[in-house]
Amino acid sequence: MKKNKIIGNILARQDATLVPGAPNALFARIIEDLGFEAVYVTGAGIANMQLGVPDIGLTTLKEVAETVSSIADAVEIPLIVDADTGFGNVLNCHRSIRLLERSGASAIQLEDQVFPKKCGHFTGKAVVPTADMINKIKAAVDAREDSEMKIIARTDARAIISMDEALDRAAAFIEAGADATFVEAPTSLDELSIIPKHLTAPQVANMVFGGMTPEPGREVLASMGYSIVLYANAALQSAIKAVEQTLSSLRDTGSLVAGADRLATFEQRQDLVRKSQWDDLERKHS
Repeated sequence: MKKNKIIGNILARQDATLVPGAPNALFARIIEDLGFEAVYVTGAGIANMQLGVPDIGLTTLKEVAETVSSIADAVEIPLIVDADTGFGNVLNCHRSIRLLERSGASAIQLEDQVFPKKCGHFTGKAVVPTADMINKIKAAVDAREDSEMKIIARTDARAIISMDEALDRAAAFIEAGADATFVEAPTSLDELSIIPKHLTAPQVANMVFGGMTPEPGREVLASMGYSIVLYANAALQSAIKAVEQTLSSLRDTGSLVAGADRLATFEQRQDLVRKSQWDDLERKHS
């Protein structure tokens, strides 16, 4: 598929391509309209926005797959999908890859946390034995129908054991067939710089506002050799702030007038959801 090739090219460039996250099709459409090359379907975002719960492993494969399908139907850019731990053991992982690939994923991220997982920037996490994650990666590689659909293997061992353990795990994941790896939650620029130097596959960095990892910016991350930089929930966090400000103003003033500068226009909203295209389609078939 063309979209899968795009992800492959992004990984190969190692130029710290910025990939914002979306928890739904509307946010993904904004990401596409702004010219980003790919969108990250964020598990935390789905949990927060669609269920109103924290990122502690409460979402199901079906909920994620339905979101992926909706987003894939709304945008033309490729999707990198957060599949958490694969939603169970190796058999669950195999089914998850099949379902998410059919739903529209061009890359799928798996992690080595114990199921149910927690956000990588939370405390109280645990990781499975390296061998268990290697088996999941092999199952994922076997499950994909298109060999150009990428498997991204994430390790959370840095926060739980050590950076050395995280690097060793990532290297083992690459040997098992992962197309890229993702060492979650390094805590310094030195740690960020070490990761691409020690690993042979393309690397993913995750910038979480308020999280454990410093944000040096795209230029620095590109010089370190990262391929992709995720801003998984920047859109969600900004939306939360904007909604609070607008509705607080409405509550306090009884009108939207005072907060009108924070609102998209009616026309902008219709443009974003492509109403004119639906109007054209209705005229064509009426």
